Amino acid sequence: MKKYLALFFTSMLILSLFLAGCGNTTNKENGKTEKTQVSITNQEARFLFTANEGGSISKISLNEQKVISTFKFDGAVHNIQVSPNGKVVAATVVPEMMNGHGHDNSMDMTGKAIFFDPIQDKIMKEVKVGNHPAHIVFTENGKYVLVTNNEDNTVSVIDAKNYAIVKTIPTGKGPHGFRISKDSQFAYVANMGEDTVSVLNLQTLKEDKKIKVGETPVTTGITTDGKTLVVTLNKENALAIVDLASGKVDKVKVGNGPAQVYIGPGNQFAYVANQGTADSPSHSITKVVLKSKHVAATIETGKGSHGVVTSPDNKLTYVTNMFENTVNVIDNSQNKVVKTINVGKTPNGISIMP
Repeated sequence: MKKYLALFFTSMLILSLFLAGCGNTTNKENGKTEKTQVSITNQEARFLFTANEGGSISKISLNEQKVISTFKFDGAVHNIQVSPNGKVVAATVVPEMMNGHGHDNSMDMTGKAIFFDPIQDKIMKEVKVGNHPAHIVFTENGKYVLVTNNEDNTVSVIDAKNYAIVKTIPTGKGPHGFRISKDSQFAYVANMGEDTVSVLNLQTLKEDKKIKVGETPVTTGITTDGKTLVVTLNKENALAIVDLASGKVDKVKVGNGPAQVYIGPGNQFAYVANQGTADSPSHSITKVVLKSKHVAATIETGKGSHGVVTSPDNKLTYVTNMFENTVNVIDNSQNKVVKTINVGKTPNGISIMP
């Protein structure tokens, strides 16, 4: 799979606010700003964000469980992440493409990372990165922000203080989703164009090695102790669980076409979003017990589940449904959807304030 959009996303056509006072949120479209009156205390506000391939970011109030702001962009917004301190939101934006997800290889696919203030709804910086930027992640220590450049087979390393690119690191083919260890020492990058995960050393800013995991790895997760790596294998309909000390790879069957995975607080469960395709969409989350490597639950969701994240208290899981333009809210104690939120077109990545 040399071009991940061509084979994985081409068929896709077709995310705690407390009531305490009155303020403003902002809707931005092509540089224009509209004010909408809402109840908000900025010091206490907490939000969820979705990156929408249709060209927008949805800002969701965790208290009201609804979209309170929409930010529109020229291009597909693929992934989004909130910084560890909750003060910055970063997103990757790919230039506008044919058919929304497929693209003409002759086009300039150079994209950008956008950084904005999630409380003031203000763009702070735009950074030009590589061709077809995919995922974006902050290091826990606040030093770097990393972006995978899917068409360039590289990762851009951005200084989180001044937003300058300090290094471009070569990876395997088609780097896509990734996570960074809690100690900020290593990034584990899923290479969709081959069967590996690149292990990037964030001290030397070089690739240390590649780990063979299986067919079409899409995204990764890493336990907080840095001992266990998880990887979604799209072609195998499986989650790879890797013991990093021994190198042993175990596989757990999940739903069709798994996309993102998220390890919940406490490292007990990995939540796998099963997307499928536009023609044959999946509609579930697989809840995997990491220690015993078995499926604890399969949770019915909307069509094309892609991005997934849990709340910091582990009570709720949020998942984007690409083919329904929604986010499902899942009660983790009941393993069922308790709320559905309408968001922008083709929601992909999702991130929550800490």
